Amino acid sequence: MKKMVFTLVLLAAAGFMKLFPQQESGYEAFLITCSPGTETYSIYGHSALRITNNSEKKDSVYNWGVFDFSTPHFVWKFAKGRLNYMLDASSLKNFLEDYYIEKRSVYEQKINFEPDEIQKLLFLIRENMKPENKYYRYDFFYDDCSTRIRDIIEKSAGGRIAYPMASEKNQPSFRDKVTEYQMSYPWLNFGIDLIMGTPGEKKASYRDRMFLPLDLQNELSEAIINRDGRLVPLLRNPMTLVRFEPAQVKQSFLETPIFLFSLLFILILAILSAFRGKTINRIADITIFSLYSALALLMIFFNFFTDHIEMQRNLNILWLNPIIPICLAAVILDKKWQAWFRIVFYLSIISFAIQIIFPHGFNSAFIPLLLILMVRSSARAGFSWNPLSV
Repeated sequence: MKKMVFTLVLLAAAGFMKLFPQQESGYEAFLITCSPGTETYSIYGHSALRITNNSEKKDSVYNWGVFDFSTPHFVWKFAKGRLNYMLDASSLKNFLEDYYIEKRSVYEQKINFEPDEIQKLLFLIRENMKPENKYYRYDFFYDDCSTRIRDIIEKSAGGRIAYPMASEKNQPSFRDKVTEYQMSYPWLNFGIDLIMGTPGEKKASYRDRMFLPLDLQNELSEAIINRDGRLVPLLRNPMTLVRFEPAQVKQSFLETPIFLFSLLFILILAILSAFRGKTINRIADITIFSLYSALALLMIFFNFFTDHIEMQRNLNILWLNPIIPICLAAVILDKKWQAWFRIVFYLSIISFAIQIIFPHGFNSAFIPLLLILMVRSSARAGFSWNPLSV
């Protein structure tokens, strides 16, 4: 009888071990951090999770930053903020291939998880990999390839992770954090500043800043796990998987938006001051107001018709406003709708003053664009004081 009971206990234990093989099979988890690249999509870096099991010779990388280019209406869904990203698994070798090609460094840090935490992490990853769970609606600030890793690590640790007490003084905004990565790319920085709305001005807490891969690495490296009063670092020191020197990105000031738009403003002012004919003024204004109308429509779209919360409530709609297309129609139809031009002029003046007084959140390259709009709208507004009046 005792022998039978002992046999049953062994069988039950074996069955239990099959249910939770990760506790006994030497699983280890690593945070993967990829350095920024030089392409627009890669300048912010990238994050992934690596799970290894040497006893079973398993080595998988889980990547929450994947999307399908073959998705129907891809560009439209991307612009609308309705493009689904997904979790994908690959071997470490396949994952690293792109970084060798792009010459980007890749680092890993072991996560100091105990067997029960590894077990929870594996369970959450498997749940995430299910077809009904692997897709998610991407949000650059709050739900991306980095925040997904932060969240799954926190859940696996069962609330035992503690972050350093961060001072609320001089806390950066989301826009500040993004700008850090864009400083070497003035045209990209100009474009992001143009379409990013007031949500970008929100202060990013210590935990919020982990939406950027390098910040995720830095912040988690300072985190600790509290195990009944025993404080353990969450991550070990980084190990290099792929090593390249950081790419040196240099752009001449002569190629920057602020220089080129300033030069454009001077040329417009000089040419239309020297040549006062009606035809050249009309051609110039059709061109200018066409370009500004396109930007105005862009502002309308991002303020009211996109799910990207980062782009909503954009104050640039004050100067790139819906009245500009009306002004374009006036020039094309050769109508003297001076009241509309005056409204555009006054809104440009207000926007110019706001940018000078409160420069944060605006781009210096906006100033020459505002000056062009002010000069050409005032020229058709019927102001007696303007020597360029048409």
